[in-house]
Amino acid sequence: MLHILLVEDEPFLARVVKDSLEQRSYTVTHAVDGRKAYDLFVQGDFALCIVDVMMPQVDGFTLVRQIRAVDKQVPVLFLTARTDTADVMEGYGSGGNDYLKKPFSLEELFLRVAELLRRSNAGESSAGNACPIGRYRFLPQQQVLQLDGQPDTRLTYRETQLLQLLYDHRNDVLARRQALLHLWGDDNPYHARTMDVFITKLRKQLRSDASVQILNLRGIGYKLVC
Repeated sequence: MLHILLVEDEPFLARVVKDSLEQRSYTVTHAVDGRKAYDLFVQGDFALCIVDVMMPQVDGFTLVRQIRAVDKQVPVLFLTARTDTADVMEGYGSGGNDYLKKPFSLEELFLRVAELLRRSNAGESSAGNACPIGRYRFLPQQQVLQLDGQPDTRLTYRETQLLQLLYDHRNDVLARRQALLHLWGDDNPYHARTMDVFITKLRKQLRSDASVQILNLRGIGYKLVC
């Protein structure tokens, strides 16, 4: 059974999530604060981490940075009531792969967990199936952009998903609503603003090749030109 580290200081929620995941045949270890969670992480072998942000001792963002210092690959799902755009961006920037807002449905949690584990279990992509974007090589499974002569650029889970969508529609239009529904399951303004932030970040990450552009087609969507 796959082993999940659950880091949550609210007892009732932690018990509900732990029991529900165990009913789905996962093994779950629960930690009530970030310091204890890190000790458990370095001693164990976890397939996934589910991490609250606002916790005693060590907050979730700091904990995930500590985890990333020793493990670059383990999937991390933030589970938190902090949903301002700045908080979401800090979550991805600290090394998180996904961000689930409280309150949430257990079915959505199960879907997010299954998707993160699926991507992780797919393993690292080989050079032979890298996606060419101008002079870049995009490795979706590794969540990496490569450019000769430069260090690899590590992408967040959402950046990877969005760039994969753009690549699949390269030199064609990716409808804005289609992207929102694919990535978040809805097209509300909050997620639309968040996606705009990711588009800006992707443009910066691709700026070393002037032949690569992400065009904004106002009121329609985006186009990756490469």
